[in-house]
Amino acid sequence: MNALLRDLADPAPSAFAQRRARLAQCMAEHGGGIAVLPTAPERLRNGDSDFPYRFDSHFHYLSGFAEPQAWLVIASDGRSTLFCRPKDVEREIWDGIRLGPDAAPAALGVDEAFPIALLDEKLPQLLANQGTVWFPFGLHAELPARLEGWLAVLRGRSRLGLECPSAQRDLNVLLDELRLVKDDDEIATMRRAAGISANAHVRAMRYCAARLRGGAASVREYEIEAELLHEFRRHGAQSPAYTSIVAAGANACVLHYAAGDAELRPGQLCLIDAGCEFDGYASDVTRTFPADGRFTSAQRELYDIVLAAQQAAVDMTKPGARQRDAHHAAVRVLAQGMLDSGLLDRAKVGDVDAVVESTAYRQFYMHGTGHWIGRDVHDVGNYLSLGEAPFEQADGLGGKVVKKPSRILRPGMVVTLEPGLYVRPADGVPERFWNIGIRIEDDAVVTASGCELISRGVPVEAEDIEALMRG
Repeated sequence: MNALLRDLADPAPSAFAQRRARLAQCMAEHGGGIAVLPTAPERLRNGDSDFPYRFDSHFHYLSGFAEPQAWLVIASDGRSTLFCRPKDVEREIWDGIRLGPDAAPAALGVDEAFPIALLDEKLPQLLANQGTVWFPFGLHAELPARLEGWLAVLRGRSRLGLECPSAQRDLNVLLDELRLVKDDDEIATMRRAAGISANAHVRAMRYCAARLRGGAASVREYEIEAELLHEFRRHGAQSPAYTSIVAAGANACVLHYAAGDAELRPGQLCLIDAGCEFDGYASDVTRTFPADGRFTSAQRELYDIVLAAQQAAVDMTKPGARQRDAHHAAVRVLAQGMLDSGLLDRAKVGDVDAVVESTAYRQFYMHGTGHWIGRDVHDVGNYLSLGEAPFEQADGLGGKVVKKPSRILRPGMVVTLEPGLYVRPADGVPERFWNIGIRIEDDAVVTASGCELISRGVPVEAEDIEALMRG
């Protein structure tokens, strides 16, 4: 079991205390009450071996505490209580040092802490006389039953004048919104994660070029993945943020392809979609590069289309723009590129407006251009604007669908920007493009005047990629 114990002075406990205070204020603004939140459980892998432990994202966002078997209770008056494992010298010999409830208030800034064994005794007391109990719906299977047990105990004490909460509300609604806009500590950590990931992509590119220049006939996908993982850990990242995609040749046309044993050969493209997790924050970076360091003319033609689409998305990622504006901008560039390259037959599909309206582009580009990123690689937060009227939009089949507008971007939001083209063999598709899959992805922090691409430590221009691999 790996508890991922970190130096609890970095970031400062005050950052977590400030988040707890903001949550308490939000609860107070919505009628008050008390929030109950467990961390993630340890999970059995097989036999007597657990998966490497990873805390619950909401829990760690509010506490900075990385140990398992812990609960956090926050009242709308700002008071916070932690339940955690007690100090245990014998178990610490096997599993590592525990913080313990005596040290928790000073280390974490919580008001009080108790051993986890007292959870069932103390929770009814904490819930008493609270009008609403907040907890994250749908995330912890055991939580509703345990909560009902505590409420049942409290109902049995009604003769003592203790009132039971009369409402249960979803804590995700508040926390998702709080987590959507990152504070300075979070952005600094995400910048570090993105930098480590960019270095890993550089290492992978150089590794492929060196192997093939050295006379190897091919490089296996899993060998490239090993270079990524080595660079992640070498710089302090705890783990990959998601299963790394290392796709050789035609495998790049499978969107969620996992690194396997396929051979990457000269003349093929390699698509790597991989990012590390550093101190609880994800990065998400994709680069596509030629195995032997030089794009073919067909590869370069499509690569330049995708790069131009990403730049269009970058230009639209700024305060006041909507989250989907980047996607719409990228789609228009990709659609025009499909027409200009011959991927789509202009005589059959019409001009770029017709391609966009009919969604004919989805033959080669079938996913969105970006998503929120933060503690989870696909981070929390509503993509739709709250409180705005819906509108009608063409469905591509000659009809209309009713949709809500996407939300307006604000400084501190972090998104990915990841257009792509994926060309499978098909009638009417020029053969020179068959089995080419290209995606370019960066992590973008929305700033006061635009956005900052925090993962550009790895080249993105075709000439720069070729120069890096030659060097």
